[in-house]
This record gives sequence, structure tokens and C-alpha cells, in this order.
Amino acid sequence: MHRRHILTAVLTSPALAQVDFPERPPRIIVPAAAGGSQDSVARLLARFMAAPLGRPIIIENRAGAAGNIGFEFVARARPDGLILAAGSDNLSINKALFSGLSFDPVEDFAPVAQGTQVPQILVVRADSPSADLAGFLARAGCEPLAVATGGNGSLAHLLQALLQELTGRRWSHVPYRGGAPALNDLLAGAVHAMMGNIGAVAEQVGAGMLRGLAVSSPGRVAALPMVPSFSELGLGDAEVVGWHGLVAPRGTPQAVVARLYAAVLEALRVPQLRIRLDHLGISPSEAGPEALGQRMADDARRWQLLVSQAGLRPD
Repeated sequence: MHRRHILTAVLTSPALAQVDFPERPPRIIVPAAAGGSQDSVARLLARFMAAPLGRPIIIENRAGAAGNIGFEFVARARPDGLILAAGSDNLSINKALFSGLSFDPVEDFAPVAQGTQVPQILVVRADSPSADLAGFLARAGCEPLAVATGGNGSLAHLLQALLQELTGRRWSHVPYRGGAPALNDLLAGAVHAMMGNIGAVAEQVGAGMLRGLAVSSPGRVAALPMVPSFSELGLGDAEVVGWHGLVAPRGTPQAVVARLYAAVLEALRVPQLRIRLDHLGISPSEAGPEALGQRMADDARRWQLLVSQAGLRPD
């Protein structure tokens, strides 16, 4: 059945129309500070999901501890569809990286929708002697380099560690409290390179201030067509695409999850939302609860192996 027909069936299903969904405005808990890509995507989804749900959605930022503060709050919430989390690849990463958590970042959530695909990119300043990825790796073999990311436990943190394992090259990881300060120090020349979300640096790459060495998507991205992918450069195992979507507390009724997923699908098909995502260097994804749940589990196993092999620590 065609996707549009599936969506129509979901929205017009008598069983779904009668689902006991609370009339109060739902809240999306963003486990990060305002202004980043995770927050931006959550606010876009909230804005455009309001019409199909027939009520506004409130955004609440609960940052800290690599997202674990906000995620734990949602994991402990009543599973009625009123409290959601702006889920991301950090759920699988945190399961692999943090021991002793009072909740399971994968098992304690009901996946709702993947929502987006968020590639990473390795960038250097435009005046860097690293003309391409091969040049950067050659430098890493003979001089100390520093690579910035938006923080310990971020997807960029794990991807740059994975790149070291794949190439045998070594450099210093310099974590910051977010992509903005990491970018500022790269532009100032305090570090040699940065790994981060495409949206965080696309404007500077397009303006010629930064040089993109490689993106982690399967192929080149429309926002930066001049930048090759790691796969294109022979490093297919560095294909790592993050996501920003929605999860609910474990035990949320399937009918409630289905209604929320249908609202996400409607939101993703609004042209204004797609334009905003494209500006951020982010692609929409219609992957639903089952596919997202499988991805979260698979990613957790992948990162657990890397954490073990590379001896990574959250601090």
C-alpha cells in the first residue's frame, strides 16, 4: 500500500478516532539547551503537529548530563501521551557509554517517530593545510592535532573516535558544551578541526570560511554538494547518520503512539517544515515506531562495541 494511503487509513481509522487521548496539551521534553538542532527540530515538530492533534504542544528544555536528566524524567512519566521526549541518537549512545543509570535509555521508551536524519561532517578552516581528508589523516600521522566536538557523549564524539579506529590515526578530542563554542574556537584557530552536525557549520562552509572534508551520510548531501562522503572516500564503516524524533515512556498505548506518529507524518509533509529542515542540513524521515525501535537497539550494540574497543569514557 502506498504511504499516503497508509497515512489516510491511520487518520480515518474508527478505532484511532475513539482512542482515549488526553485533551490537555502534550509536552515535549528537550534534553538539551535551547538553540541546538535537537531543540530546533522539536520546536518545528511541535508547531506543525498541533493542527493534526487539535491542540498546541508545549516545549520544555531539561538539559544536563548528556541528556540523561531530561530522558530520565520522561522515562518515569505516566505513559499517557502527554509527556514525550525529543529523542535522538544519544539514547543509544548513552546506553553504551553510561553505566549505573537509573533507567534504560533504550528499553524504557516507546519509539514514536524517527522524524529526521542528521549527518555529521568533519571540517577545518579554509586556510588549513589539510586540503582534503587524506591530507588531514596524513597530518595526524606526523603532528599532534586537536578535533573539537559539541561534547562528550555526542554522536560527533563517537564518530571521531570511530574514525581513529578505522584509520589508525590519532588526535586529541576536545569536547565543548555545544556546537557553537566548538565552532567559535575552530574559527579562531584554537583547534585544528571539528566534527559536528552539518547544520551547525553549513553556513560557514558555504561562505568559504570552513572546508568540509567528509560527511557521514551514505552519499553527498544537497546542502553541501561539494563535500564527499566518508563512504565515497573508502571509509564506508564511518557512515553514521544521527536522528532527532520523538519517543514516549514505555507502556504508552499503541493507539496513542499511532496517533502521535500520524501527526508527525502530517507535519513532515508541510512544505514550510521541509524548507526549515533543509536550511539546517537535515532530511526528513518517515520511519515509524517499529523501525525506530530496531534502529535504537542496533545502534546501542554498535556503540557498545566501539566504547569497549576504544576505551571511551563519558568524561
